Amino acid sequence: MNTKRLITALAIALAISGIFTYWLSQKFSKPRGNAALRHQYVAAALNLEAGEMLKPGSLNLIDWPEATPLTGAFAKPEEVEGRVVLYPLSAGQPILERQLSAPGTGLGLTVKIPDGMRAISLRSDDVVGVAGFLLPGTHVDVLVTYHTASNSDPITTTILQDVEILAAGQKFQPDPEGKANSVNVVTLLVKPTDAERVVLASSQGIVHFVLRNGLDREQIKGSSMQLSQLDGSDAPRLLAPVNSAPRISRPSAPTSSAYAVETVSNGKQSVETFK
Repeated sequence: MNTKRLITALAIALAISGIFTYWLSQKFSKPRGNAALRHQYVAAALNLEAGEMLKPGSLNLIDWPEATPLTGAFAKPEEVEGRVVLYPLSAGQPILERQLSAPGTGLGLTVKIPDGMRAISLRSDDVVGVAGFLLPGTHVDVLVTYHTASNSDPITTTILQDVEILAAGQKFQPDPEGKANSVNVVTLLVKPTDAERVVLASSQGIVHFVLRNGLDREQIKGSSMQLSQLDGSDAPRLLAPVNSAPRISRPSAPTSSAYAVETVSNGKQSVETFK
């Protein structure tokens, strides 16, 4: 009798456990409010490099939880077609407004030039270009060595400080592994007045680049060096030009001298003086 009751109770317990397990599985498999809702955003369909134009073949839609919306994302591919990528994008990465150039700003390097700034290219080599470590995004000082009309010694002076490099050769982005890149041209981001200064300096002498720490923003005033200072001495003072004309000494007029004429007539002697 006790065995029969025990079997019955066990069967009932198993039935209740099965029903409860089934109820739990159904409850947690169903969507829970807004947490399971999805929103579609435009994303890169393949890896994109900076400077590439977005085309229909490079775009697709991905699902994104509606509970965590993306600020600046796009819902339709048509909204971004024809715009240029400013930064590299990975396949499947949502495309945001800040990652793209403004509509109608063109292609290539122009999309990376802020309003009021200019891009200017200068010649470089392995020595001038710091052994190829002038990479896009790094900051440099620009130096020029030249001669002046009033001084035969060459002078090296800093004409620009803390200037950003936009491109090295034709590359807008540095090597992901930080490898050096030997190029013969670097492009700087400068103000319009600084562009004039660079052009004038490059026409007067030899231009060099000095690589800076990426966090160093210090500006040094009056930085220059003359050949006579290489031994550590102070720069020689240049004599100021004399404004007044030099005096010219003129010979004084000869002083008139007196002449005496002695005359003897009939034994008489007379002397007459003439000036």
